[in-house]
This record gives sequence, C-alpha cells and structure tokens, in this order.
Amino acid sequence: MGHPPPPGTPPAACRGSMSRILIFNAGSSSLRSALYRVDAGAADCLWQDHREQPPEQLGQQLDDLLATIPLPVDAAAHRVVHGGPQLWRPARISEQVERAIEQAGELAPLHNPHALNLLRRVRAQLDPELAHIACFDTGFYHDLPEVAATYPLPHGISSEQGLRRYGFHGLAHQSMLAGLSACHSAASTPRRVISLQLGGGCSVTASLDDRALDTSMGFTPLEGLMMRTRCGDIDPGLLFHLKRSLGLSDAGLESLLNHDSGLLGVSGRSGDMKTLLEADDDRSRLAVELFCYRTRKYLAAYTGVLGGVDAVLFGGGVGENAAPVRAGILEGLDYLGIRLDPDLNSAARGERRRISSDDSRVEVWVMPVDEGALMARQAAELLTRET
Repeated sequence: MGHPPPPGTPPAACRGSMSRILIFNAGSSSLRSALYRVDAGAADCLWQDHREQPPEQLGQQLDDLLATIPLPVDAAAHRVVHGGPQLWRPARISEQVERAIEQAGELAPLHNPHALNLLRRVRAQLDPELAHIACFDTGFYHDLPEVAATYPLPHGISSEQGLRRYGFHGLAHQSMLAGLSACHSAASTPRRVISLQLGGGCSVTASLDDRALDTSMGFTPLEGLMMRTRCGDIDPGLLFHLKRSLGLSDAGLESLLNHDSGLLGVSGRSGDMKTLLEADDDRSRLAVELFCYRTRKYLAAYTGVLGGVDAVLFGGGVGENAAPVRAGILEGLDYLGIRLDPDLNSAARGERRRISSDDSRVEVWVMPVDEGALMARQAAELLTRET
C-alpha cells in the first residue's frame, strides 16, 4: 500500500505524542478519506480524497486510492453511524465490535453496511497489524438528558428493547462547536448554540456549553428533519395506512421512507438541493419551501429547550453552500434576535464566516464541518491510553 516509509522512520511509540491517523468516512452515497498528523491535540490534514460514490461501487478505484496513501500510518479510524446500545466511545475494532456494528445495521441501513464493507476491504489491503478504530456518530448524545432521550412508550418494552433516542451526526455537530470556539476567547464563546448539519442527511442539535441537550434524529437516522431522500418526522399512523393501502412489505415501507421520500419524493425530480433551487416548477419550489419550513420549526423549538439562543451554525453541503436555504430557514425569526446580513449570506460558500447582521443579537455562522480532524484526535487519544 502506498510508498514505503522513509528509511529510519521510527514507529509511533518512538515519535512522542505525534500520530498519523488515516480516516475513512463512508456516507450513504460518498466516501471521504484523509490522513491527519495529530500532535499535542492539534490535527493537521496531510492528504485527502473525496468520491461521490459509496465504497462498494468504487471497485478498482478503491484499490488505487489505498495505493496512494502516504506512509507511515499508525491507525485507521472509521466513522460508524450506529453502534447500538453498547458502543458509543471510540473503540478498537475487534470481532466483538464488528458484530455489534453489524447488528446495529438494521437501525442505520444507509450507513452501517457501507462502513463495514469498507472496513473489510481496507483491512484486507493494509498492514494486518494496523489498529482500526471505530468513531461513533452517537457518542455526542450518549448522555442526553433522560427527558430528551425517552420515547413515550411502555417502559418495560423500551427497557427490554433498548429503545431510546440515540441521535446521530454527533461528530459533525461537535466539529461545528469546536469551530465556533476557535473564533472566540473562552469567555466570549456563545453558550446556547443550535447547530444544523444539512447535507444528504440532515439534523439539528441544541447544545449548552458544548453538551447536547436535544437533537432531531432519534432511534434511527430517519427521525427529524426532511432530508434528501428521507422523510423525517411523519405521523406513525401513516405507516399502517401505507401498508394496508399499497400492500407494502416491511422492506418496501423502509425503502419508501429512506430512499423515495424527502426532497426527492416531494419534488418528483431530484433530491439534490442545487437542482431544485435552479428548477422552475411548483413541486420543486414546494420541496425547498417545505425543507426550510420544517427545519425552521425545529430551530425555533430548540430555543425553548435552551432558554434562548446565542449562536446558530450551518454545516454540511447544503448548510455551507446554499444561501437561499439558509435565508429560508431563518425567515421570520427576527423576534428571536436572529438577523442575516443578505450580502454576507450570499457570499458565504464553504468557508467559515459570520453571516449575521451587525444588529443581530444572535451570531449566525457558516461553519464547515471537519469530522476527520475530530476522528483523528479521538483515535490518537485512544492509542495514547492504550500505551
């Protein structure tokens, strides 16, 4: 794999606190890879690659990709969306951990299978002694307040089945909070923060002093906001109606809600926000309007959870690049002290920038997400604890 390390390169244990961590972030429809150098808690990206295809569709491209990774590498960290009830801390991937990730796959069918397939292919090609570490999207929400984590179902069933609101996109939301802190002194960092991760999957999180108090995704990544192809919140009674009226199997219903709904389902055209913003038909306009409307409801509701709001953060492909969507979500929220600067908003694309007006009581930021840096730090910390 790749080029051999330079002669005399010391092993990780002899390089002090510095670690070189390979990152794999398998999304529902993409693969991001990167190599980070972590030294004294700071993570610097040395190499990166982005493919708009799930790993199993890459074929020989993945083999070629692995051959370009610059050595040496001390560990490979993999983003895992769902670890079930037991796995939430970063963990070295063993047979037991791998089985747990596989079992949790039915709760994250768009993500866990991709991550496992990628892990197995990568492990087969890299040094067999290389440590592989799972970083879980649910970790940030492990200690959600009980009132936010509990479903109003019979307690016995919830306890027996492990039913709770797990939350997802935790790595992305933590990354945005870290970015916000980097823009302020410790004393001036906003305390009550609502972060929006808007991409293929979408979620919103309410955080107080960097601790999550509530989040829109729940037992699975299907709950919450309207997404690219996922429906988000719907009346559970609709599920019974759809099964009866359309004769859908469980698998058919799951596919309908995960793959055929959301922006794609409402527009009948595409789940791609850029395509819908450029379209000139009523259904595309409705899809965008509905997306903004449902997101705005969550944002406003979370001000009640936090007792107000000091900062709103937009991340993810849509959140970082679609100025009309940001404006649509924040429309009518002046009463909360949220005011956009139209020029700053229009100019902000994929870079960290404050886009609120001078007279806004609430800071509004475009905050690019760097899950890889966070995963690299988590993996390096785990390696340090094990030595």
